[in-house]
Amino acid sequence: MARRPGPGDNSTGAGCLSRFPAPSGPSAPVLPFCLPVTTADASFSPALPDMPPPSGALTRNRPGRERIMASIRAAAITEFSRHGLKGSSTQGIAERAGLTKPQLHYYIAGKDELYEELLMQVLHDWKVVYAFEGQLHDPAAVLGTYIRQKLDHAFDHPEISRIFTREMLDGGHNLAAFWPHARQWTQKKVDIINGWIARGLMRPLDARLLLMHIWAMTQHYADFAPQVEVMLDSGHGPQQPDREVIARELIAFILSGCGIAVPA
Repeated sequence: MARRPGPGDNSTGAGCLSRFPAPSGPSAPVLPFCLPVTTADASFSPALPDMPPPSGALTRNRPGRERIMASIRAAAITEFSRHGLKGSSTQGIAERAGLTKPQLHYYIAGKDELYEELLMQVLHDWKVVYAFEGQLHDPAAVLGTYIRQKLDHAFDHPEISRIFTREMLDGGHNLAAFWPHARQWTQKKVDIINGWIARGLMRPLDARLLLMHIWAMTQHYADFAPQVEVMLDSGHGPQQPDREVIARELIAFILSGCGIAVPA
């Protein structure tokens, strides 16, 4: 009988979240298994017809394993974004991925571990993907890039954003081990902003509040996507928002509020 992957078994043969820089130290969580990381749209796509079912003597290198794991991941993102951790079930994830529940449990330890892995991706994005970068002496360029990155994530990966938001609505208890690291990463941005203020490159303000305002205004387009489409309706039915128009407006709004000249 094929051995089911167990805790600590990360030999998927694919890229996974643990290969990226992750929180370390005594409070950092240990992920019991690893899913392949993708930057594709997280929306659900049904299992492919040629996806082999996990029956018989399976091996870790069997062709199609990575595709099955990607399908499981996409299904989990949709389920968790709609129902949260408590409201989701492995049965629902399995059905959405085109698997039976026993087949699903061949590939994952359980929904809690799968959920934690997806939350880890959000925290990884906070630290690495959305770090302040470029010419740090130019706040207009740095903040403009940061706002665009956050807005792009909201449009490209709305379900990932909603998983995080649902976790917040449930009290954020599953992120307890991550908060110290998130505060540390945020503090680096705060220090950079305070440096700009000290050099007279922007008006005095609370850097943490500025960052939270940016998070709120960009994530709005993921969490409230149906409202955005309806409110932008010009009489021809719900409209897909023009991302570039929103980005320019948002960047100009924030830079002006910071006392920074808006680039032409």
